[in-house]
Amino acid sequence: MVPHLITALTGPINELEQRILESLPAIERWFRLEWMEHTPPFYTSVDVRNAGFKLAPVDTNLFPGGFNNLTPEMLPLAVQAAMAAIEKICPEAKSLLLIPEKHTRNTFYLANVRRLMHIFHMAGLNVRLGTLDSALIVPTDIALPDGSTLKMEPLVRTRGRLGLKDFDPCTILLNNDLSAGVPPILEGLTEQYLLPPLHAAWVVRRKTKHFAAYEEVAKRFAKLLGMDSWLINPLFAQCGEVNFTDGTGAEALMESADALLTKVKRKYKEYGIQEKPFLIVKADAGTYGMGIMTVRDPKELLELNRKSRNKMSVVKDGLEVSEVILQEGVPTYERVHDAVAEPVVYMIDRYVVGGFYRVNAERGIDENLNSPGASFVPLAFAESNQLPRADVKPGVSAPNRFYMYGVIARLAMVAASYELEATDPGLETYE
Repeated sequence: MVPHLITALTGPINELEQRILESLPAIERWFRLEWMEHTPPFYTSVDVRNAGFKLAPVDTNLFPGGFNNLTPEMLPLAVQAAMAAIEKICPEAKSLLLIPEKHTRNTFYLANVRRLMHIFHMAGLNVRLGTLDSALIVPTDIALPDGSTLKMEPLVRTRGRLGLKDFDPCTILLNNDLSAGVPPILEGLTEQYLLPPLHAAWVVRRKTKHFAAYEEVAKRFAKLLGMDSWLINPLFAQCGEVNFTDGTGAEALMESADALLTKVKRKYKEYGIQEKPFLIVKADAGTYGMGIMTVRDPKELLELNRKSRNKMSVVKDGLEVSEVILQEGVPTYERVHDAVAEPVVYMIDRYVVGGFYRVNAERGIDENLNSPGASFVPLAFAESNQLPRADVKPGVSAPNRFYMYGVIARLAMVAASYELEATDPGLETYE
């Protein structure tokens, strides 16, 4: 099933699809060489937007939830990728401690945790759950809607190691983005592998750093294919010292938005795009679709009502927003069941293991879909009998379209590896 595109099937996105398919050997070699020089994040999910005239990542998550939205047919790929990742990091690993988010009332998130446990169990590891919630002091069974349970256990710290009572793992997997900061119990774990590393957490990460790295990657990739990097790269700008509560920094924010919108308009004119450009303003750190707004006119930023200011001022874990990224809005012209949709691609190590469409009938083509009302429709990445075929007309083959999504998502993953290297306190490049 190829999603319904409102844009003409002869548009630039089909030219891009054709170019990517024709360049498949060169593309795969390019990725192979990148991974010889750089280490991929342990696992990654990337939100991709298909505007018909450009295809670009708009968010990259290094602590992805949502593995429960992958179909059972995708699991063999995920298990194989998990095996490859573990073998590379710790071949003798036999036990894995998984540390999830604290929100144990979110049954969708708990289904994600259970799916992750299943993947790593099938990869040959004993998996148990430890929680950062200090209120949980004894092992506790948490019920899921289907009648199954997850056992959450209190963490036990012993010198340079972290585990559970009677469980001393060699590897610790975080599925918690540590938005509120790094708890002391996770610091100084010199004797175990902690994945992803602490500097992948939002307490260190900035979206502007990621998209600066992505811009570099996109330019090099576009040169390989002989194309304009803008077709796969959302323009962006950073604005710091913003306080949405009292309006501090609103003038500077408006000026930055006006300058960025001017750049986008220039590209629209160059490509003869008739749609009205827009921007997305979002917190420079954080996830869960919080602290995000669509801006069609920079003057809107001076006239925010109280509801909009409150929405933008605080993100996950109650953290105040003081830095924002202004990002070129990439509209999505994809539809699933007549609702606006965007593909989300999931990767473990350097491998695409599946994905889904985030669908939201309550949102428009220029709005954030990761919000109340969202639902998920699986993508058929994992069907082994559906490899991409260069001989098929662009825009009509699901495997070809999904391969293209996977290429864009992997470019974002390469950018994330650059980003993590640049912020690694153990490397000389640390700033």
